[in-house]
Amino acid sequence: MSQSLVDLVDIAPEERDAKLVDIRRMTKAYRGVHAIKDIDFSLYAGEVHALVGENGAGKSTLCKILAGAVQPTSGTMEIAGKEVSFRRPHDALEAGVAMVYQETSLVPTMTAAQNIELGHEKLLTRFRSLNINAQTLLLSMNFHVDPTAYVSTLGAAQKQMVEIARALRSNARIVIFDEPTASLTPEETLHLFDVIEKLRSAGMGVIYVSHMLEESLKIADRVTVLRDGERVVTLNAKETNRDEIVKHMVGRALTGSNRRAATGDDKPQRKRKVLEVENLIMGNVVRNMSFSAYAGEVLGIAGLIGSGRTETAKIVAGALKRNRIHGGRVLLNGKPVRYRVPKQAIKDGIVYITEDRKADGFFETMTIAENLYLGHLAARSGRKRWLLSRRSREKIAREWTQKLRIKAINSDAKIIELSGGNQQKVVVGKSLVADPEVVIFDEPTRGVDVGAIEEIHQLIRQLADEGKAVIVISSYLPEVLSVSDRILVTRFGRAVAEFSAEEATQEKIMYAAIF
Repeated sequence: MSQSLVDLVDIAPEERDAKLVDIRRMTKAYRGVHAIKDIDFSLYAGEVHALVGENGAGKSTLCKILAGAVQPTSGTMEIAGKEVSFRRPHDALEAGVAMVYQETSLVPTMTAAQNIELGHEKLLTRFRSLNINAQTLLLSMNFHVDPTAYVSTLGAAQKQMVEIARALRSNARIVIFDEPTASLTPEETLHLFDVIEKLRSAGMGVIYVSHMLEESLKIADRVTVLRDGERVVTLNAKETNRDEIVKHMVGRALTGSNRRAATGDDKPQRKRKVLEVENLIMGNVVRNMSFSAYAGEVLGIAGLIGSGRTETAKIVAGALKRNRIHGGRVLLNGKPVRYRVPKQAIKDGIVYITEDRKADGFFETMTIAENLYLGHLAARSGRKRWLLSRRSREKIAREWTQKLRIKAINSDAKIIELSGGNQQKVVVGKSLVADPEVVIFDEPTRGVDVGAIEEIHQLIRQLADEGKAVIVISSYLPEVLSVSDRILVTRFGRAVAEFSAEEATQEKIMYAAIF
């Protein structure tokens, strides 16, 4: 029997509008440092409750306690009027709580259908029925994913879709979405909002964690703001606005400009062409991609997921290989280059800052200092590159922790203990410690709060002002418009349009990306 979205959210009318979650004075401390402190939080059936705050504010900790992944230090929690204490995620699933994590927790060697069914397997499973059920569920949410495809072959957006489907397959009454649109296109985001609206209409409770404040205000009934591990305020979403929420989040009004202001001093510097990409080809993904990047300039690259943006960047940085015959050319300062591995590109001054920090950006069991030092070692050559120096490591860690404002107990904290935004800062620092000439940012602020977004944007501008060629790949159009001097639009593996910062608009970019 196939499972549809309607089947999974069928809730009795008398159970709607009831309080599903009631958290009181919830506290979690790590080594004496509070991640959250005395937080009160509630969720009703048929409600979407947005949870917002800067990185390190305690959003993920609170959600992981509710999902059974973290045990609190103190406080009480009731689910549907019954006091509970979860010791593992399975306990939360049994109680009807499912969480869709920002960083996917899928098994890469299993198919999409097998991941959706994980935890609900029968003794004898027919793969045909398994695939049909999975496809029915995915299509009910307008998610176009092949249920027979192995997760390792899926893109970030498709993995997120499978995560969402798996959460709904668990028959949960409470679903927590942690940055669900970070990897989705605008069209896919609208599909997700339709799914959430169906869940709300069916009487389910949804906790929506996102740094996209406009999204939170659009979809939520209530918004709770956390700051420094404490609840600041809970507001009616229809009675507040982005500026008010930002003030509660950071304790001040942000003053970042909406556009990058090019000065007269910048223009002569940008005449020096640093990177040239000519007719780049890689299978059917990248087709005749051509563009140039200049010193002192930020080149924004926009386009839908699958348009070849990331693959092009990885070819330039040596992480992927272009076609050997008629694969095009990459020139660095006028000299043709072809890298077999990223280490060669790093030595030549090209770094690629990945869009998937968990999979490719850092070693989670290592400390901040160790991760930053690895970036330093990667840029060294000769015999001395293997000579390790504790003093040098501590100096680099201290310098970049301060420069990027990485929030942690100390530089010996493990990466896995940091919030998503601070993890992203470590990834950026690990690349910049090599003092590159070309810096490629791929989705630089994915899963990063508004305060840290401004800091990263300032860093991008600073790098360009220092004379580096900076490329920013982003699916978030306000970001592309904010930091770029020129904007390149890609579609079907090739560049189809180019705009100056002055003439570019969201409408022009989207039109070029789609039509």
